[in-house]
Amino acid sequence: MSVTEPSPVADAAAPEADAPPSIWQDSAFVRVWAAASISYVGSFVTRSALPLAAIYGLSAGPLELSAIRSVEFVGWLLMGLVAGAWVDRLRRRPVMIAADLGRAVVLGSIPIAAIFGVLTLPHLIVAAFLAAILSVYFDAASSAYLPAIVARARLVAANSALSASGSVAEFTGFALGGVLVQIFTAPIAIALDALSFLASGALLASIRRPEPARPPAADREPVLREIREGIDVVARSPILRALAFAHAGTHLLWGVFGATYLLYATNDIGLGPAAIGLITGIGGLGAFVGAAFAGRMVARLGAGRTMALGLAGSAFGSALIPLAPSGAVMVGAALLIAQQLISDAFGVAYEVVEESVTQAMVDDRLLGRVKATIQFVTTVTALAGAIIGGIVGELVGLRAAFLVGLVGSVAAVVVVWRSPVRQLRTIEEAGRIRIA
Repeated sequence: MSVTEPSPVADAAAPEADAPPSIWQDSAFVRVWAAASISYVGSFVTRSALPLAAIYGLSAGPLELSAIRSVEFVGWLLMGLVAGAWVDRLRRRPVMIAADLGRAVVLGSIPIAAIFGVLTLPHLIVAAFLAAILSVYFDAASSAYLPAIVARARLVAANSALSASGSVAEFTGFALGGVLVQIFTAPIAIALDALSFLASGALLASIRRPEPARPPAADREPVLREIREGIDVVARSPILRALAFAHAGTHLLWGVFGATYLLYATNDIGLGPAAIGLITGIGGLGAFVGAAFAGRMVARLGAGRTMALGLAGSAFGSALIPLAPSGAVMVGAALLIAQQLISDAFGVAYEVVEESVTQAMVDDRLLGRVKATIQFVTTVTALAGAIIGGIVGELVGLRAAFLVGLVGSVAAVVVVWRSPVRQLRTIEEAGRIRIA
């Protein structure tokens, strides 16, 4: 690994010279954006429908939901670093297409099993596990693919556009998911996600822009050595190391939430599936605002301070959840709505800038492994959060579990503020800290 000033060779993968004046005039990016938008809607439907299928159809409790959430993290841990090494060896678009088709088959098995009356909790757990493994490869490839089709100076705009579409999808997907579960049952709602992955794969297959050539087989190092190289890049860079630990702190919180939020909303507050879908969907509005204003925040505050503010705002919003009183439906719903709006707005602003900084700093040949290394660290803490959330929720109570998760969110703010990340002004400045 080396840290250098940018060179023509290092930047060859980024289409700076021939880039159109707007990302919306770039047909390759528009297809990637459209594929992501369609897939986002289906994914948010399933994010609410899968645990609700366990709760309503199979009478699952905190430990069962924790198991479903935990196997997703186990899938990431088993394959995350390997996926990062492989996507740095291969062209990224075919990996994304294969992952889309695989997820369509895995999730499509759930409604089929439900129709024939053979859906079981082990089936849901296995499906969640396999879908997570395929998502490992898709996410590693997609993050590394974007700088190959978007100029580095426009990474914030591109990531903001993707986050904004994800925000709209969050609102429509969660809301639609709750309504579909209430009317048609959760397994049928999951069928929409399977169809969305088919549509996403078809759009990605229509892109004709060539990717940068991958290293020939004769020049490749053994996979384990390539994995170690990705880990070393993150470990030796003060900026990437701080971002990895900050991301881990936020995922401790989300691991807890993934295991406890739906039970808390249904059992403690007394909300139904449609209401939960609408409330979580409202978070998409906050996320849309965060995506839309991320670029302006960077221009006014700088990239580093924007990330610190985003983490702090997200932690503040999440602290509202355990304040919701039991059985007070209106008050509880109001606090959950406020949490969705505040946390999602600030959290997405952080994620847009963090993703853009990483993409700008890291050379194309290493980007898949770097993102996989960061994802591995965050998955460990998210898995710990899911397990802790299930155990604390079962033994002490769901509010206590939320408080444990908030510790990680506050720690993320401290890590970023006390690191060189705070000094970053622009994405271009991050791009001059070349890691190749």
